[in-house]
Amino acid sequence: MSRNIEYAEARSEKARSAATNDSAEAELHAGSRGPASGASVAPEPAQPLRLFSYGGGVQSTAALVLAAHGKLDFRVFLFANVGDDSEHPATIEYVKSVAVPFAAEHGIELSEVTRGGVNPTLMTKMKRLESSLPIPVRMDQTGKPGRRSCTQDYKIMPLAREAKRRGATPESPAQVGLGISFDELERMRSAVDPRIPWQRRHYPLVDMGVTRAECIQIIARAGIPVPPRSACYFCPFHSGEEWRRLQRETPQLFERACDLEELLIERRTRLGRGAVYFTNQGAREGATLRVLHAHEQLTFASDATCDGGHCFT
Repeated sequence: MSRNIEYAEARSEKARSAATNDSAEAELHAGSRGPASGASVAPEPAQPLRLFSYGGGVQSTAALVLAAHGKLDFRVFLFANVGDDSEHPATIEYVKSVAVPFAAEHGIELSEVTRGGVNPTLMTKMKRLESSLPIPVRMDQTGKPGRRSCTQDYKIMPLAREAKRRGATPESPAQVGLGISFDELERMRSAVDPRIPWQRRHYPLVDMGVTRAECIQIIARAGIPVPPRSACYFCPFHSGEEWRRLQRETPQLFERACDLEELLIERRTRLGRGAVYFTNQGAREGATLRVLHAHEQLTFASDATCDGGHCFT
């Protein structure tokens, strides 16, 4: 076990011990005095709702293990599924066959939430939209990612609606844990999102100083498989290596991603708009995924990632 985790556990145990001693001393004094005649005992304040955004990847699975072992104070984990036709099938399978049974075995709730509505999955929205695109497609010639709403629409808001349904309010906001590790500090955001005043962001793995590599160790020691990296299989934030892995391990998914990219290019061309691509290299060179793969040019590094902590965790 790493020093970071050992320190966090020792600090947690010391805090619990101090709290127990303080509580016992308070009860002793209260018992010797007794309640004042006719006085009513004030009810204990309600504990804030605590939810963890479970992404189906390494960091949030490590958080699940830590919670199962009493190291994190989260007993409800929520998996915001962008759609079985959009999430990588390996992530869907891991959640159903590994994470859910593990959580249930340790008395933890792991539930799925979805967007619902007219476009219940990200893929259905992609195929129906005629203009703006919800994913960070790469813009023609520059390769820079465009504006996106996929995380907000299919991850953040479904979880926020569930928090409100469970009783979170601006006066008593839900504490929402996110699976960003200590080596990803740049992905953190402020605790308060003014658009969602009934919840607050928390980064428990950062507080404990746990890195992604240590998350893998935590999962392995729990005796469960390490999950694959969680993301939509057609995410334009993939690196060249991730696209090559997709083509090598699940060629049918790679073909679907190629088909989707070409559909979006055709649609944009018909509307008189600039082409968009799924890779920064392709956008600069005017080459689709299929062309880059055919010429063995899927060699670029990732130049961007999804911040916030709801994806790639």
